[in-house]
Amino acid sequence: MYLFALGCVLLFYVYLRTRSKRHPPLPPGPPADPVIGHLRLIHPENQQTLFYQWGKTYGDVMYLHVFGRSLVVLNSVQAAVDLLEKRGANYSDRPHILPFEIMGWTSALTLLRYGKRFQRHRRMFQIFLDPSKCLDYQSVQRREARVLLRNLMRNSNSRETFLRQFSTAIIIRIVHGHQITSDNDPYVQIALATGYAISNAGPPGNTAVDLFPFLQHLPAWFPGAYYASFARKHKFTIDTLHDYPLEQVLNQMAEGKANTSFLSTQLEERDRDGTNYPNTIEDIKGAAGTMYCAGADTTWSTISIFFLAMVLNPECQARAQQEIESVVGPDRLPEFEDRPSLPYVECLMQEAFRWNSAVPTGIPHRSLEDDIYNGMFIPKGSIIIPNQRGMTLDENVYRDPTTFNPSRYLPEPEGNAEPYPNVFGFGRRICPGRYLADASVWIAIASVLATLDISKAVDSNGKEIIPEVAFTSGITSLTFLSEAIHTHISVPFDPEAQLQEFSSREVMY
Repeated sequence: MYLFALGCVLLFYVYLRTRSKRHPPLPPGPPADPVIGHLRLIHPENQQTLFYQWGKTYGDVMYLHVFGRSLVVLNSVQAAVDLLEKRGANYSDRPHILPFEIMGWTSALTLLRYGKRFQRHRRMFQIFLDPSKCLDYQSVQRREARVLLRNLMRNSNSRETFLRQFSTAIIIRIVHGHQITSDNDPYVQIALATGYAISNAGPPGNTAVDLFPFLQHLPAWFPGAYYASFARKHKFTIDTLHDYPLEQVLNQMAEGKANTSFLSTQLEERDRDGTNYPNTIEDIKGAAGTMYCAGADTTWSTISIFFLAMVLNPECQARAQQEIESVVGPDRLPEFEDRPSLPYVECLMQEAFRWNSAVPTGIPHRSLEDDIYNGMFIPKGSIIIPNQRGMTLDENVYRDPTTFNPSRYLPEPEGNAEPYPNVFGFGRRICPGRYLADASVWIAIASVLATLDISKAVDSNGKEIIPEVAFTSGITSLTFLSEAIHTHISVPFDPEAQLQEFSSREVMY
């Protein structure tokens, strides 16, 4: 048996050597162990930082392998654009991301393999989330921004809950037609459970279960089987996310009481078109669930990062508040129409996107055919990891990249004229909800800056508490705001009066 195993290893080594002679060299990467490759070096936690550090030595296109499975890490926007956009036909597929499939994400646009079903789902999203259509949703976003302010003023200790409710309420209203009125709403509870599940399911496509699918059949205590067990435990949550809203909307439609929403629109088209309607109920449920998760969790994460950044960088907060005061004045809240006149607030939001990305390693792509890029061979079936963290810390693009500095985007000489970060993906896999998410984050940030001061809390001895900068590991990276953050009213504001314009009528779009 030992000689047989040794023979297999030698044959595999010879295969790799002869293969390398037939093609240009693979991209550079750190030294690997025989057979197992980089398995020992790639840990489930904080992979984005590890890849970024390796990229400083091995470049912006880096090759790793685990038991012959090829991984190509992209640490620069230029490499991502060249491959994922300009060669999108070859790089728009997805690998199997097994924990998420076990969890129930089998009809999610984000994870669908490239093909006709992906294109059908993409079309559903584009029709409902294109830039002009997103203008219709601004009344929903304005209303929820005012609800957020009211809640923060009443009880800043529940900040995390209120930020989650803000992002959830917008997407639930648009996707499901439901108006959230309290944190006890069943949609909020589903959202909390779903957010926990997807944010703690491990790095997408790069867990031990993805590398060794047989681990999904073993108990949680077995080394490497944890994420499969975690996924099974939370499958009920994901099933509820898909099934509960559908049942509610179907009942409302039967009673003639359904609000306009993504779900009701798709179901009406299905009833009207019959066999000509291209999507199944599973497709509709999957699209609605994906739309929720892609919109709610990333929005919540980015606004949380904004709060953290304001605590650690009070001078940036003060400058943004001064700009709002000079442009908007003290008698009203910022509106979307003010956005072009608030360039520093825009820069501050973009810096929140860049400073700590909500999706730090992106979602992996998969190459369909062999390819050669800048003299480097990329094998067919390679897992392509667009390392967003590495891109946003690229010292060739961003000066002093670990520093939170909104001015970096301003024109010279005041700023460095650096480009806004690309945080919504690339090519045919770019996030179709990016216009909605961008607007939600902006109205929340501008509204909070106009009315509240965010500062460090103090302990019983009057000493300032420094909040911890820590993030979860999953598709979405979340930071949970601690009690080290304090908010207080900086401008007199009556949230109930601001909400009157919405209370007398249903918010329509």
